[in-house]
Amino acid sequence: MPKLDTLRAVALACMFTGLAGAMVAPQLAMAQPAAAVRGLPDFTDLVDQVGPSVVNIRTVEKASSRTGGANGMNEEMLEFFKRFGVPIPNVPRQERPQRPQQEEENQPRGVGSGFILTSDGFVMTNAHVVDGADQVIVTLTDKREFRAKIVGADKRTDVALVKIEATGLPAVKVGDLSRLRVGEWVMAIGSPFGLENTVTAGIVSAKQRDTGDYLPFIQTDVAINPGNSGGPLINMRGEVVGINSQIYSRSGGFMGISFAIPMDEAIRVSDQLKATGRVTRGRIGVQIGQVSRDVAESIGLGKATGALVTGVEPGSPADKAGVEAGDIITRFDGKPIEKVADLPRFVGNTKPGSKATVTVFRRGSSRDLAVTVAEIEAEKPVVARAPEREEKPKASPAAQQIGLAVAELSDVQKKELKLQGGVVIAAATDAAARAGLREGDVILAIANTEISGVKEFEAVLAKADKSKPINVLYRRGEWAQYALIRPAK
Repeated sequence: MPKLDTLRAVALACMFTGLAGAMVAPQLAMAQPAAAVRGLPDFTDLVDQVGPSVVNIRTVEKASSRTGGANGMNEEMLEFFKRFGVPIPNVPRQERPQRPQQEEENQPRGVGSGFILTSDGFVMTNAHVVDGADQVIVTLTDKREFRAKIVGADKRTDVALVKIEATGLPAVKVGDLSRLRVGEWVMAIGSPFGLENTVTAGIVSAKQRDTGDYLPFIQTDVAINPGNSGGPLINMRGEVVGINSQIYSRSGGFMGISFAIPMDEAIRVSDQLKATGRVTRGRIGVQIGQVSRDVAESIGLGKATGALVTGVEPGSPADKAGVEAGDIITRFDGKPIEKVADLPRFVGNTKPGSKATVTVFRRGSSRDLAVTVAEIEAEKPVVARAPEREEKPKASPAAQQIGLAVAELSDVQKKELKLQGGVVIAAATDAAARAGLREGDVILAIANTEISGVKEFEAVLAKADKSKPINVLYRRGEWAQYALIRPAK
């Protein structure tokens, strides 16, 4: 019997153990989400650590430099915006009551963000934030304000460096881009829509995202909106890994995709700006294109790498070195050209006057050519020309009221600018001129409505409330921008 009792006891123990396990299992399953919640990152310490290094940047543009009158200064040049890989627009504040010109010239306008690069007063931001400014005012988190000097700005990378007269400032720590991983958490601090010291967070969506000739951007899903431009992108170690600069958007607002300038590229630019006030880049004088897989296989290159030379500028360094149209440049100065965008970056980062070796694949074999890198020419803006007519197009009454006369884009202009619609400005006066619009600009949308031609432009404008500011999305060269046309008081 004792043995039987023992067996019964063991059986009961096993039964209760099984029941207990069955009861615990759901509890463990239910506990898993809670553990996941507890595992989310806490950004509070990072905000305390990096927050004091983030600044608000406001600019002042003298009224006389744009209007030549006593109407006071209007908010004009807004932050640039491009639908893929271009700086975003800024939403301006409401226009202040009209004051005497001298007083109005001293009224700053909030346009963006920045961060303290060195403790002795060097501040980094975007070039489009300070573009066209007569004065730059930097406000620290402790509410101290400084008038900053623009050391230099590079539009190609959208990096600018300004200097304030102060010491002992809380400088940021610059992160190692090689340690940045896709999927890791990052944080942004800036002034979206003028709301200072706003913190947003997300993850790194991609690295080395090609959106321009000179920069492989960091793509994130961190919420970036007008006013965030120039602010820092911060990793979980409290290091700045990028400058928030651009978004992909169909509306001008955040849509889940934003881009930051990698700090290694930004530091390279800022070092040149600090030393000389400008950035010099190399050029060799070739037009290049993508190497398709079919072409690579047909010529014996193997895989689709390198940059296909579609044209060589006469008298250029490449021409003198013997580069020919049809060559495929596979290496530059020993560095492999994996994709076509690599070549302009490598060449651009080469000091003008230095010698380099260009490896080209030509008719089944590779050869090395010696080239002396030249300096790239200054960037020249390209605008759409207004139609050449004996008389300017007559503006409709609604357009006259805001100082605009527009004309249809020709098929050639649409092809050159890669546009489906829009109208070209033939004349801009009064309110339109004060908003920064000028002849040759192409209006893409007005009052939040895309337009295909003059008829639609006039129809939309006729319905718009002329007593309120009218927003205009326009293109100047390669840049799309917003302007706010304010009615005359």
